[in-house]
Amino acid sequence: MKITRALISVSDKTGIAAFARALENQGVDIISTGGTAELLRKEKIPVREISSFTAFPEVLEGRVKTLHPRVHGGLLYKRGNPKHEAEARECGFEPIDLVVVNLYPFEATIAKPDVTLGEAIENIDIGGPSMIRSAAKNYESVTVVVDPADYDPVLENMRDNNGETTLKLRERLAIKAFIKTSEYDRAIGTFLNKEQTTDASFSLSLPLVTRLRYGENPHQTAALYGDFDRHFEKLHGKELSFNNILDISAATNLIGEFEEPTVAILKHTNPCGVGSDADLRKAWDKAFATDKQAPFGGIIICNRPVSEPLAKVIGEIFSEVIIAPDFEAEARSILQKKKNLRLIRLATPKALGARSAIDMRSVCGGVLVQDADIAGEIASGGGRIVTKRRPTKTELNAMLFGWRVVKHVKSNAIVYATADRTLGIGAGQMSRIDASRIAIWKAKEAGLLLKGSAVASDAFFPFPDGLIAAADAGATCAIQPGGSVRDEEVIAAANERNMAMIFTGLRHFRH
Repeated sequence: MKITRALISVSDKTGIAAFARALENQGVDIISTGGTAELLRKEKIPVREISSFTAFPEVLEGRVKTLHPRVHGGLLYKRGNPKHEAEARECGFEPIDLVVVNLYPFEATIAKPDVTLGEAIENIDIGGPSMIRSAAKNYESVTVVVDPADYDPVLENMRDNNGETTLKLRERLAIKAFIKTSEYDRAIGTFLNKEQTTDASFSLSLPLVTRLRYGENPHQTAALYGDFDRHFEKLHGKELSFNNILDISAATNLIGEFEEPTVAILKHTNPCGVGSDADLRKAWDKAFATDKQAPFGGIIICNRPVSEPLAKVIGEIFSEVIIAPDFEAEARSILQKKKNLRLIRLATPKALGARSAIDMRSVCGGVLVQDADIAGEIASGGGRIVTKRRPTKTELNAMLFGWRVVKHVKSNAIVYATADRTLGIGAGQMSRIDASRIAIWKAKEAGLLLKGSAVASDAFFPFPDGLIAAADAGATCAIQPGGSVRDEEVIAAANERNMAMIFTGLRHFRH
């Protein structure tokens, strides 16, 4: 269909002047609105105001300007349909062959930390989505453009076809337009649903990143959706698997808890060991010492660039994935000798703890949706000391270290730690006392002493036995949420053993 008239109304004005000038050079009549029309006039591009086209002024502070029969009639009537053609002539509808629209920046607006509900509502575009949908519905005759990246392809298509666009291009652009408006409406609905705490339905649309070879097991199909590839860059190794991606997500969530130089080792999304030190090589030693068996085939993550000394020692064990903000040239050369090892660079600062704002789990017949567990760390001196003895500064730091790690261990979870390293980790047990026993056994297997350590529990001790086991193993302090009906018994057990204990008031179940 030859393009003779275009309606241009854009919020993002990137490249629009050059695009409009190219249309003008091809003899296209341009209609525009508000700020877009003002920009085009400044660029000496002939343009008709929308109010001139509709013979109706923009009203209600611009809320009503393109919601007019002459706009939508010009978009929707079927070219070549005798009845439509006759009605269009009778109503004075002039055909609009090209619509170029991008929408009010609603998502950018609600991303502001201090955005008000009123400000968000004013950035809900009405006329834009209406024009996009009208044009996309009639794609047999109308070209719709919602992305500046498509300006050049449209111009090229017109040049190659004597001012016309092909049906194939119009189909592609129409699909893209409907996806855009659905995503826009979904963002609005999700924001208002959260803001107003209503019982509306939940919906989500994410672009396909890649099809995966298989899922959690070889007989399961799988794909990755979202913007994972913006945060993580694969520098070397095989394609990432479904399980690799789960582990990478868990690893970045964990390492995001630490500002000091830290190394963490994970297996099946559970931490095997975590260590902090100004010397990242020593941080690795602390992390690896926690459990020297489980890291085989695991995931290693650092929050500082990997150096040559660190690469040499990491390279001594088999790992599936190594993740870091960067890899020094010598380190990369060493690690790339392992052809199956995936090296992942954190491509954005956000990737260090790039948690989604929501957490979703599939269940039989539906999906569970919750806010992500991003409750702030218990600050130094925070929480509530419930025992007679106050923790020393060293004990407090040990408790805080363990608390940051236990949050990322499958429940029931127990972590023994000092101020800069884990000593024993018990994960995913049906009984908290069993989790504690496993953590103690792991420390013993690793040759690590728990004397003077802190014990961290992701949920309350339901009975004193878990705390007593920790004291018997050598722990001198404990950090836990509290909230058990037997809290007083647990506190009494701690006092009898001269332990210091903090109740955080926060639980970190991880099922």
